[in-house]
Amino acid sequence: MNSSRIVQPNTEEHTLLIEGMTCAACVTRLERVLHKIPGVIDASVNLATDKARIHSSGVPVSELIKAVQKAGYDAHIDTATLVQVHQSSAAASRYPALPLATARTLHSLAQLPPADSLWPVVLSAVLTLPFLLSMTGMLFGGDLTLPGWMQWLLASPIQFWLGGRFYRAGWRALRAGSGNMDLLVAIGTSAAYGLSVYLMLTHEAHVHLYFESSAVVITLVLLGKWLEARAKQQTVAALHALAGLRVSKAIVRRDGIDLSVQIETVALGDIVVIRPGDRVPTDGLIIEGQSHLDESLLTGESLPVSKQVGDHLTGGAINQEGVLIMRVTAIGADTMLSRIIRSVEDAQAAKAPIQRLVDKVSGVFVPVVLLISIATLMYWGLISGDWQQALLNAVAVQVIACPCALGLATPTAIMAGTGVAARHGILIKDAEALEIAHGIKLVVFDKTGTLTEGKPAVVALEGLSMPVQRVLQLAQAVQQHSDHPLAKAVMHHMATEALLPLPASNEKALAGWGVQAEVEGQTVYLGNSRLMNELAVDLEKGLPFAAEQESAGRTVSWLAVRDASGIQVAGLLAFGDTVKARARPAIEKLDALGIRSIMITGDNEGAARAVAQAIGISEFHAQVLPHDKAALIEGLKEIHGTVAMVGDGINDAPALAAADIGIAMASGTDVAMYTAGITLMRSDPALVADAISLSRRTYTKIRQNLFWAFIYNLIGIPLAAFGLLNPVIAGSAMAFSSVSVVMNALLLRRWKQGA
Repeated sequence: MNSSRIVQPNTEEHTLLIEGMTCAACVTRLERVLHKIPGVIDASVNLATDKARIHSSGVPVSELIKAVQKAGYDAHIDTATLVQVHQSSAAASRYPALPLATARTLHSLAQLPPADSLWPVVLSAVLTLPFLLSMTGMLFGGDLTLPGWMQWLLASPIQFWLGGRFYRAGWRALRAGSGNMDLLVAIGTSAAYGLSVYLMLTHEAHVHLYFESSAVVITLVLLGKWLEARAKQQTVAALHALAGLRVSKAIVRRDGIDLSVQIETVALGDIVVIRPGDRVPTDGLIIEGQSHLDESLLTGESLPVSKQVGDHLTGGAINQEGVLIMRVTAIGADTMLSRIIRSVEDAQAAKAPIQRLVDKVSGVFVPVVLLISIATLMYWGLISGDWQQALLNAVAVQVIACPCALGLATPTAIMAGTGVAARHGILIKDAEALEIAHGIKLVVFDKTGTLTEGKPAVVALEGLSMPVQRVLQLAQAVQQHSDHPLAKAVMHHMATEALLPLPASNEKALAGWGVQAEVEGQTVYLGNSRLMNELAVDLEKGLPFAAEQESAGRTVSWLAVRDASGIQVAGLLAFGDTVKARARPAIEKLDALGIRSIMITGDNEGAARAVAQAIGISEFHAQVLPHDKAALIEGLKEIHGTVAMVGDGINDAPALAAADIGIAMASGTDVAMYTAGITLMRSDPALVADAISLSRRTYTKIRQNLFWAFIYNLIGIPLAAFGLLNPVIAGSAMAFSSVSVVMNALLLRRWKQGA
């Protein structure tokens, strides 16, 4: 819920974990209850994470929990959030009695909520199988009807044990004065079950019963609930995967001694030592040392970034080669990584459009059906005096109104659509993704790893005092034992050129500058311009090439050789990312669908322009930081409507969550895939258009199914109320509506890639 209320300063913020929510109606109900509490300024309930975030003034947490419990749910303080915010000054005032040892204990106890167990679905399916066999036999003229007592034995545990959750959730909805899908399932299946018991006890042995209707409905809805729980678990896993980037310890220099301490004890202004290979523990400013850092997880920059005294470091980045001394400038919830986590959590608070529609209809449909059923009973009982027939007519209303087709309408289309998508390398997380993707007007692509390969490569060579092949051989020799990404790019380029490697000795890493080694009696240096300036090398001959490459957003390394005559520049290497071969066709396919494409990246203007021109994108945004990407997406949504974001990195997670639908490359990070609604299993951006095309087809089937589900009720309920539809025909009509919905959904299997 995007509340219009303004959160005032000096307010408290509490996060509660909610148990017992089943649909969007629960979210709306809880938000309404929390907003009624005096002192609550804003309340937002997130169904995806089962959390409620409340801004209030002077409201105790116990009162908030009591209100949630009174509404029929359970709640407790989110311990993971306590740990996250414990270091901040705001947390100190809100939870002053939380010791560090307790915080660490709570953090160890904070685990992902397990998805609903599969065994109830399997057991319900096993118990329902005999009914399905009987129904199949009837379709072909056979008589496989089970004895009434056996049907009762099979249906009863499904109805009251495995389906008990629907009664509990429906009761909570009734207590709150509203209706939902659980209440519809409970009422409809109870009507079918109750009528069956009545007929079994009062009629001859071969009377038609309706146990199969209640059993099949409950089994299919249980399956849908299980799939929903699995999707919700993946959503929460995105936040935990991001939290996993935090380090647990840091090396702090105190009184001249380096101590390894828990990250919770690090304070603002502390001096932190970051060794080669270590992950930066928190945000800070370099006061000593220089190195290259891999910030690709945070900024989208594919190449290591040179850092020196005065530069800012972001928690989560990986130090490459040099030792860095840093002064801490942000801790806890104030770090960039924590802000990214918070941004993902905020942006994920979305409601499925179709679910909202069904919940609204359910709120009106249930009481209307009950009133019609009661009116039917009273009318026929008072007019004809035959109360048994009146009861049958009233129950016929309940049977025809049983939400079997309504419950099948969306899940069958989703299952068919996602099955076809999986066969074509497109994994769709949940129904919301398909519901939203059909209306996409704009696709925003991240550059690195999405439209480009995401790996640095040698894209240009310049030989000044020697051939380019010799430049490449010397560059490979001095860094043949290095794990640096640029070194790997040189090794790969050597292999493609089929050049013989040269032996080297006395290799030495020059932190923040480059490397040097002895090769064939010469000292060879490979590094940045700062290294060349330190060596007092004349760079004039190489400046035009360097300027040209750097303006295109590439990293330039200089190769210098020292021999008996002195030291001079021998050549230059330019590193960049290559555009994927399928990137341009991807943009063309989207254009054909009437969908516009935009590119955003953390890289510089030159690199962004080069890629955009190569693939045919006219609009791009360069040097966009992760927390700015989400804001940019929000702005584009206001202009263009439904927006999709395509990315593959942790830095893309906030934007993926902020977009109406996130699309991730499986070749990227787990966080991107957890956050996204659609994952492309092949690193092919052209699959984006296929995913949208399939979602359009699937959404059309959902609308068709809902139409047929409702039309049967609109026609059948009046017929039953007027006594023109006995329960047998009502049950048959209900079954036919379900079959028609399933058959219509199965037509999705005819979808072809590129259609």
